[in-house]
Amino acid sequence: MSSGILLRLGNLALTAIFWRSLSHMHPAIKHTLSLLVVFVIFFFLVFAVRKWQIGGDWSKLISSFAETKEVGEPEAFTPTTVAALDLDDVEILSRLNDEYARLTNAVIPSVVSIDTAGIKTEQLIDMRGRPRIRSYPTQGQGSGVIVSKEGHVITNHHVIAGQQKIRITMNNGDVYGATMIGEDPLLDIAVIKIDSDKKFIPLKLGDSSEVEVGQLVFAIGNPFGLGEAVTQGIISAKERSLSDYQRDLFQTDAAINPGNSGGPLVNLRGEIIGINVAIFSVDKENPSFQGVSFSIPSNAVNESLGQIIARGRPIRGFLGVSMRDLDTTVRTELGYSGSNGSAVYIVNPGSPAEQAGLQPGDIVLSYSGTIIDNTRQLIDLVQRSPIGQEVTMKIWRENVKITVRATITEGKTIRKLDPPVIDEVSEANLGILETVGIRVRNLSGIEKRRGFGGVVVTDVSPTGLATNIIESGDLIIALNHAQITNSNEFYLRLAASVPVQKTNIHLIRAGQPLRVSIPTL
Repeated sequence: MSSGILLRLGNLALTAIFWRSLSHMHPAIKHTLSLLVVFVIFFFLVFAVRKWQIGGDWSKLISSFAETKEVGEPEAFTPTTVAALDLDDVEILSRLNDEYARLTNAVIPSVVSIDTAGIKTEQLIDMRGRPRIRSYPTQGQGSGVIVSKEGHVITNHHVIAGQQKIRITMNNGDVYGATMIGEDPLLDIAVIKIDSDKKFIPLKLGDSSEVEVGQLVFAIGNPFGLGEAVTQGIISAKERSLSDYQRDLFQTDAAINPGNSGGPLVNLRGEIIGINVAIFSVDKENPSFQGVSFSIPSNAVNESLGQIIARGRPIRGFLGVSMRDLDTTVRTELGYSGSNGSAVYIVNPGSPAEQAGLQPGDIVLSYSGTIIDNTRQLIDLVQRSPIGQEVTMKIWRENVKITVRATITEGKTIRKLDPPVIDEVSEANLGILETVGIRVRNLSGIEKRRGFGGVVVTDVSPTGLATNIIESGDLIIALNHAQITNSNEFYLRLAASVPVQKTNIHLIRAGQPLRVSIPTL
């Protein structure tokens, strides 16, 4: 007898038992079960009718209830074991892939992740108009590269600036403390040393003068604190500038993100040809990679490194002048119609420039035989001049060309101010603001609710026009008798005023109102 017939006889027997037991049940239970049976029969009839309306086969429907299928029956599945291509078909790509991996494995042990912690202070204005200091903890992340067997690490100055604790994490997970050896804020370079007596694997600093546009490069760093990561790209351009001090930077399209700062840019030999320093991002609040990144050339890094190792600080040439680019205003004031040069507007007392006879209003046409195109070029040439070297400059002075000689002395490392936050500003105005050397911030909500107006001075350059006139913490309330409401307005009014007139500033210092003046450029 087949299993199907036995299944049907079993169902009939169970049905008979069910209805016999139903006759002996309590009436309420019997009523409930009867309704349930009617509902099931009605549901089955409706399902069958809909199946028939859409062209279903009743015989298959009935057979499907009669037949059983084993649960978990495996599906037919036949994967392929053959690759789409053989490595011989892509021999060049295969070799390139192996070489990329070999290069990565060679350089990553020398790249470190840097975590910092410190206390930052901020000046606020109290209800009496006096400055108060607020302190709060800070944390930071960055990257670095080992350049000596003793554990010297190069990173960016902005990664460790103002931080009291520095922690180094190696690629293998080992964690060490680190000590500051020296820093070069202008170049944005710092040298730290791992606190350990063991020997480390350093990378060689290559010759950045041999770098060509289009050559392959690799950027290694710690983006977003995720750990060492490698990106590949090319040198997109050379001699890019971010400031007067950071010139001749490499531009690359290798992906660099926050946390990569201080990491190396290496060539195909695994040599350091640059230290990653910045990215270009439209969103200044949340910067991210846009295909444009910048690195400090290794030759400049190596020069600063040697000076820091030897003397604990960088050494730069000093001439003792403040310069201006030749915009329309300067050319008109001086009556100069030439196409090149940089104008002198301040000569520091006792400086090599004063001893050489330079005067305000002179235009430097050449420096040691190099034609001067702009102020940034002249500053760079001066700073790179050896200490004690006599340099020859050709000067334009009131339609007469003369030659002067100056002996370069050692200049002090000056702390660089952060760029001013200002909308729609020209490069000429930025140069004026750098010369004045004032940084301000808007008032906080609490300060505004206390009835204050104006802006608070956060920093003053020791070499700017405003030094010894404006102090950090001053509350500036008016400029040339015009009330100041925010930092953008202050910067625009200051840049427009200083080149043409003495600028009067009304401020509150330690609760006392004062009036000071910044001289004309």
